[in-house]
Amino acid sequence: MKKYWLYFKYIIEHKKNVFLECRKVKGMWLHGITHDLSKFLPCEFIPYARKFYGNYPPNALLKDIGYKNIKTKESIEEDFQKAWEHHYKNNPHHWNYYDGEDMDYKDIDKMLCDWKAMGRKFGDTAQEFYLKNYKKMNLSWNTRMYIELALDLNFSEAHGYGHTMEKFAEMYDKETYDNYFGWIKERYKIDTYEILKK
Repeated sequence: MKKYWLYFKYIIEHKKNVFLECRKVKGMWLHGITHDLSKFLPCEFIPYARKFYGNYPPNALLKDIGYKNIKTKESIEEDFQKAWEHHYKNNPHHWNYYDGEDMDYKDIDKMLCDWKAMGRKFGDTAQEFYLKNYKKMNLSWNTRMYIELALDLNFSEAHGYGHTMEKFAEMYDKETYDNYFGWIKERYKIDTYEILKK
């Protein structure tokens, strides 16, 4: 039972942090209240709690001592993947919901509030989260440009270029790229050129 209580407290704290971020954005206060309600559904709540707060012995040990039908680390991971899929397919504030299509701008704003709220908990910024996960995110050009401009990471559209950071990395060598984006490495300690060229 302890794992469920710990996860419940985590959700409440996350919802509070999202609400605090949503209050800063015009017209977002209601989302601050309704954010991630699906996490309370058993199909999400139980697998999430088991994955992040459970303590399960490895399969080999369970077999050695004769246990059967016990939740193991592997089955917990399978259940979690199903829960995660349910979550993002029912919550359009996740980029995964759109799978490479243009995100609705309101959903991008909700996603950014979510990232900022996670940063309140884990001590990083929305910018750092985006940069570290850049290549994992299947985003359209419009979505990526909106995010990069909203997070003050890319000023190319203001200068008439309209290129994502990734496009700049494709077009230029490291020295030229660093003339545009070297400040990111200084501020966030992340070499975006290396990330984008992988």
